[in-house]
Amino acid sequence: MDDLLSKKCVPCEGGELPLTQKQAEMMMPQIPGWNFERDMAVGREFSFMDFKKAVAFVNEVADLAEKEGHHPDILIHGWNHVRIALTTHAINGLSGNDFIVAAKVNEIYRNFS
Repeated sequence: MDDLLSKKCVPCEGGELPLTQKQAEMMMPQIPGWNFERDMAVGREFSFMDFKKAVAFVNEVADLAEKEGHHPDILIHGWNHVRIALTTHAINGLSGNDFIVAAKVNEIYRNFS
């Protein structure tokens, strides 16, 4: 996973192929806690001690997304749960960018635990 943490997202304007199912499956061990979702996306649920920590986490993920130029779908639900999903919309599937951001989100979460 250190490899993903050291990488930067590359701009994706389409024109490239998404990862194959096999390629994506091979990368999944690098992002523990994440699962495949519909439409070739990866997602994960995060829980926090209170609402303010959930919102602070979302703000840090938003800062990461802006820095990387790759933006996840984020949902705050309940009072302390955050659901994040990643896919590369420009190619209608998964790219290396999704795994880079997922690994970095895991690192952010570790700092909240």
